[in-house]
Amino acid sequence: MPRSTTINRDTNETKIQISLNIDGGELEPFESSSFWDAIDKDAASASTNGDAKAHATQNTKSQTIQIDTGIGFLDHMIHALAKHAGWSLRIRCKGDLHIDDHHTSEDTFLALGTALRTTLSTSTGLTRFGSAYAPLDEALSRAVIDLSNRPYAVINLGLRREKIGDLSCEMLPHCLQSFAQAAGVTLHVDCLRGENDHHRAESAFKALAVAVRIATSKMAGREGEVMSTKGVLY
Repeated sequence: MPRSTTINRDTNETKIQISLNIDGGELEPFESSSFWDAIDKDAASASTNGDAKAHATQNTKSQTIQIDTGIGFLDHMIHALAKHAGWSLRIRCKGDLHIDDHHTSEDTFLALGTALRTTLSTSTGLTRFGSAYAPLDEALSRAVIDLSNRPYAVINLGLRREKIGDLSCEMLPHCLQSFAQAAGVTLHVDCLRGENDHHRAESAFKALAVAVRIATSKMAGREGEVMSTKGVLY
């Protein structure tokens, strides 16, 4: 069965739609939403297609990725995460960016974590643990994940700038913490070295992507088994 889901997350601060397939391939259509239906209707009448921004859109024979949160660098990080995790992913978000970037960033990763947890539905037969290193030029990051059903995150990216593009640097670790909380995973992400904050952040998201891909992979011959001495994951 395809490991895919769609999510609508509506609050007074953000309106988010996600379609995720963690094995790549086709995506399910977004669920109906009065808010987004109106947006799509207006876009159609204006002779536009409402697609995601070009820099966070990539279509290959194995993956479809379209990200549009309204924050360019956030789109870039989610694009890297999806690409190297092997996901097909479409996200669109309308948030209160007139206030700041906090709600849009936080809520997008809460929704993405919820989507991942829903696609897995059970951790039986999965590798459960994943770890990876990823470099980007002078930067090197390490990510370790456990599909533990015990939400916890330790994030150390060592960023020095106030912002990268339109995204506050303080939001990057908070996004990963929000993702771990909603996904129900234990997550450790550390940037070990690097001089350029863009490189530090991107290497961290790429390392996380590879770790997630490993942890969510199926173990041949272990179908129905839980990788825990307790026999359950609580």
